[in-house]
Amino acid sequence: MEKGNMGGILRTKSDQLVESMMAALKSPQSSDHSTNGVEGSGGLSRKSSRRITAASPGRGGGKNTHIRKSMSAQMKIELDELSSGAALSRASSASLGLSFSFTGFTMHSDQIADSRPFSDDDMIPEDIEAGTRTKTKFQTEPTLPIYLKFTDVTYKVVVKGMTSSEEKDILNGISGSVNPGEVLALMGPSGSGKTTLLNLLGGRLSKTTIGGSITYNDQSYSKFLKSRIGFVTQDDVLFPHLTVKETLTYAARLRLPNTLTKEQKEKRALDVIYELGLERCQDTMIGGSFVRGVSGGERKRVCIGNEIIINPSILFLDEPTSGLDSTTALKIVQMLQDIAEAGKTVVTTIHQPSSRLFHKFDKLILLGKGSLLYFGKAAEAMNYFQSIGCSPLISMNPAEFLLDLANGNINDVSVPSELDDKVQMGNAEVETTYNGKPSPAVVHEYLVEAYESRVAETEKKKIMVSVPLDENLKAKVCSPKRQWGASWDEQYSILFWRGIKERRHDYFSWLRITQVLSTAVILGLLWWQSDAKNPKDLQDQAGLLFFIAVFWGFFPVFTAIFTFPQERAMLTKERAADMYRLSAYFLARTTSDLPLDLILPVLFILVVYFMAGLRLSVAPFFLTIVTVFLCIVAAQGLGLAIGATLMDLKRATTLASVTVMTFMLAGGFFVQKVPIFISWIRYMSFNYHTYKLLLKVQYEHLSPSINGVKIDSGLTEVAALVAMVFAYRFLAYLSLRRMKLQTGS
Repeated sequence: MEKGNMGGILRTKSDQLVESMMAALKSPQSSDHSTNGVEGSGGLSRKSSRRITAASPGRGGGKNTHIRKSMSAQMKIELDELSSGAALSRASSASLGLSFSFTGFTMHSDQIADSRPFSDDDMIPEDIEAGTRTKTKFQTEPTLPIYLKFTDVTYKVVVKGMTSSEEKDILNGISGSVNPGEVLALMGPSGSGKTTLLNLLGGRLSKTTIGGSITYNDQSYSKFLKSRIGFVTQDDVLFPHLTVKETLTYAARLRLPNTLTKEQKEKRALDVIYELGLERCQDTMIGGSFVRGVSGGERKRVCIGNEIIINPSILFLDEPTSGLDSTTALKIVQMLQDIAEAGKTVVTTIHQPSSRLFHKFDKLILLGKGSLLYFGKAAEAMNYFQSIGCSPLISMNPAEFLLDLANGNINDVSVPSELDDKVQMGNAEVETTYNGKPSPAVVHEYLVEAYESRVAETEKKKIMVSVPLDENLKAKVCSPKRQWGASWDEQYSILFWRGIKERRHDYFSWLRITQVLSTAVILGLLWWQSDAKNPKDLQDQAGLLFFIAVFWGFFPVFTAIFTFPQERAMLTKERAADMYRLSAYFLARTTSDLPLDLILPVLFILVVYFMAGLRLSVAPFFLTIVTVFLCIVAAQGLGLAIGATLMDLKRATTLASVTVMTFMLAGGFFVQKVPIFISWIRYMSFNYHTYKLLLKVQYEHLSPSINGVKIDSGLTEVAALVAMVFAYRFLAYLSLRRMKLQTGS
């Protein structure tokens, strides 16, 4: 009888639901808002109800808006009452806007509309004046599923002392696994080895000191995986003067496959901006220490966008919530969960998460002093530690409880019976603290032994089970070929224009312009309308020409020294992801400065040349500019070589000061007769060759010799400067190649 009554109630409910839906479809007020948004589904979305309600009265909202909202809410409640299974509740939660479409595992749009009548992702026209915008979804090629496994992973570093060196263990036998659709959290106190383990799994460290096994779909690491792995570093390594849109657009053009057109890549960047909720700040500069820009949470989302734009199979993140408030951190972790649900494998280190964050993780690895204290489901971690006698004595955040245990702090934790018995019996082998509890070292040893004896073998057996994939997918992972997103000339072009956009703010800063123009004005006043026909004035003009050679040799060297040390983090990050070839970067980086380098010297010469009364003729004027430009490019090469070789600003500045001073003294103005055993230095000095060229340009019509310098065509000096331009830059390139090998990227 009860079954019959229940069936009648269900039929009545369903009839009411059908009637209410038919009424909604016939309503003329709702038809305008549902035509484009429902896309053939015939239903009202919860999102549309919220957006229509948000519109102000008098703009199409009014009484009908509230009727539609209540009708939609009633329909949702009746649907929930009709369902008694877990499947409908999962579908309901999936429609709360928590789904990302970063992969191709998507249904046809018509099927989506039919199967999810209450989806938050339905497209609807909105009231622009209400301040809302439509979020679009984008689809990419299907993601290659990658099952990550690692067993007995060890890592050692060599610590060099004054007299000897010793090996230090960073990781001791770490095992675990993570599958597509899961989020694995690496937790532990500072210095426990979280970041080292993350770098090992991401292929960012040298293989010589690694022990154990790390496999991707049961295959070892290969360079092919660089295009399948997204790696978000702890520090937000971004160019401060580029906007959010420019940053993601350049990343898309460099990293996405070259089968896509430029327009498709730029559209993908815009789609990522909307997916990550960055549309409000897309035209805002990223900012940095001295440049105001986006907020910390937005910077972190830009970093994540840089990686997910390539549709990676695995996403590694190093402490993505550091420095963020709890609400922003929760949004970031929720985003990671959404990305994982789209078929990706997500591994992240986490530092001091809130309880809400902790419950978002699928799997957990707890590290302490480089040893594994727990691996398994995050939801079962508390049960495991209670089973070995460690349970909190007060209400606390599960993450805080686990971090206390990893630190050996058991002040608010029950002491395991085994250790308590040893302490009570006064066992001499058990160190205790002042309150009679076991010391942190003893607690750490107990936790390691407990995990190895109770759980480790079982988990290793689970990890050893082969991945359920066909051989083609496994073969793709072990492909030795790299995948470049753009050809060499495209990489050069993109990096060239990116460099100009980034550094134009520095080149045209008021400080630099004031420095150059003020120096030019002072020189023009000191040498005001000097006459070269007078021998005394000619000597004065020679001093002016030598100062010009020194100034435009000194200035570029100390500017170029900062180039590679400042961009080292960015270069390492982008090269580790195979965004471009090092040769394309180096050539673009060195040539993008040339147009900017020409502007200030031209302004300088324009002021000095006419104020000082130098030779008033077209050819000498332009030859003077060319000579100064050659000096600048050669001096820049020296600065690039010193900076790239040392990669330390203090040491590089010291070496550059000594070098530039030596070149200046050997430049031919202070000492004309240099001892033969040291005279070779002047031929390496760009000041010497520039000074001689300037004399020949200005006084070729006056005398066959000026200050011991023979006036001729000057081809020897030009050849020497051109040789320096290429030689110094080649040395800088070789130094960068060496740096790349040292970082293991």
